[in-house]
Amino acid sequence: MDIEETDQVTGRRTTGHIWNGIRELDTPIPRGILLFLIVTHLFAALWWLLEPTWPLGTTYTKGLVGSDQKQTVEQNIAAAASARQAWTTQVETLSYDEIRADEGLMAKVRSNGHQLFGDNCAACHGRDGKGGHNYPDLTDDDWLWGGGPEKIAETLTVGVNSRNESSRISQMPSFGADQMLERKQVLDVAAYVYSLSNPESSTASNIGSIEAGREVFLTTCASCHGEDAKGNADVGAPNLTDNRWIYGGTIERIIETIHGGRQGHMPTWDERLTPLQIRILALYVNSLGTEKP
Repeated sequence: MDIEETDQVTGRRTTGHIWNGIRELDTPIPRGILLFLIVTHLFAALWWLLEPTWPLGTTYTKGLVGSDQKQTVEQNIAAAASARQAWTTQVETLSYDEIRADEGLMAKVRSNGHQLFGDNCAACHGRDGKGGHNYPDLTDDDWLWGGGPEKIAETLTVGVNSRNESSRISQMPSFGADQMLERKQVLDVAAYVYSLSNPESSTASNIGSIEAGREVFLTTCASCHGEDAKGNADVGAPNLTDNRWIYGGTIERIIETIHGGRQGHMPTWDERLTPLQIRILALYVNSLGTEKP
């Protein structure tokens, strides 16, 4: 039953509502809250007048201020493009040597190249460019087709074993699987190749195998890798005398490579990246190795 009365403790009138013996006071809304509501409603009404607000079919109320966020964004984009054009024009027109000699310009190249690399190359070569299993390290000085920015740009443009008509071709025959070499010859030449970067592996017990492997190498492998086994950038044949390996440099992995062959692949980027982006990326990748401490 609702019975209005005065609360004996606070002296306030009650609403007459009673729940489980608890009487509800008829407390007015605090003035602070009322003031807040009034101010926010006045602000909303003022904002409706000043700024674009209400849709009107195919248009909308423009507001007294006449601000246009679309126009603001377009202006910001135009300003950014104008600022970017100052240095991108230099990258497009200067030679690679001139760009690398300009530290201020290279700072722009490295910043933008890092983003391009992360978006397009890091999935295979890693964010740091150090490569991974079956993918080459781009931070050293060991390059299949040359590590100058011109050569890197060419590789980016045509790809490796890609659909580009000028694609670089990279394939090592499967000498063992296709029976071009006997099993013993595979083991001998693997021992020889392994000894080139691990001379301590040559012992009295395997020197005969290594020497026999050298003969196999000269007749079978030297046409691509060279008689000194230091590789040939013209055909993308790697240097076999260092400790930098794409597919692994253990004796087991070398045997696997000789037996089954290898065929790398890199997509052609000329359809995805602009010529400017390729130049920036080539300079960035080149800097990963040349600027190591």
